Amino acid sequence: MAKAKKEGVKTTPDGWEIRSRLYELTRGKAPLVFTVPTAHSKRKSLLWFDEDKGYNRELRYATNQRSVFVDEQDGHATMGRIVFRNGTLTVPEHEVTLQKFLSLYHPYLKSKIYEEYKPKQIASNHVAYIELELEALNLAQSLDANELEAILRTEQGKEVTTLSSSELKRDGLIFARRNPNLFLQLAGDENTHLRSFGAKAVENKILHLSADQRTFTYGEDKRKVMTVPFDEHPYTALAAFLKTDDGMEVYKAIEKRLK
Repeated sequence: MAKAKKEGVKTTPDGWEIRSRLYELTRGKAPLVFTVPTAHSKRKSLLWFDEDKGYNRELRYATNQRSVFVDEQDGHATMGRIVFRNGTLTVPEHEVTLQKFLSLYHPYLKSKIYEEYKPKQIASNHVAYIELELEALNLAQSLDANELEAILRTEQGKEVTTLSSSELKRDGLIFARRNPNLFLQLAGDENTHLRSFGAKAVENKILHLSADQRTFTYGEDKRKVMTVPFDEHPYTALAAFLKTDDGMEVYKAIEKRLK
């Protein structure tokens, strides 16, 4: 189905926007010359699965053909070359077939060996990230010291207990700026507080974790609280336990001693 035309934008009958396009190698690669395969072979598979037809279609870029699909090409095919120089390739607006080959069908696109440079999409992604960063920073600014300590403990461990309130605020803001997505996830995860709570209880010798990290005990008499399930992190298991009816009683007892 043809796409609706945007005002002032030139398009082909099937809706393809007529403009020059820039392609870049990914992962920081910028070799002097990098050649992209243009035809299917045993060594280089160039197939595209057509969902409408229900089978793989063989791809081939030929400069004298209007389609990149072998089953739609007629007569002798004049094979073209696709060469990135210094990590980039600019395809002018009149080479629509090559643009479609690179932007829609080539396996190297799916495997992220190269990508099409899309300034509007990049700008949109930047805006989304900045908005996420602002959300995380605003949340970090609003949290109290205990909440920030619980979040920062996931990164800094027990060393977080030595930080002053201003240091907790500073480190919380830095964490939110550097990794806003993770900060927001941890802040919204009720287990983050419970894991920190359990760690503080062990640091203050209210709870005891056995050397093999399989058993939590409570108090001076080391009454058994729970056994950590196999292959589970001890503080994650403890957080889950503290949400149970039996665990809530232990939580209340520890909370009184931590105050």
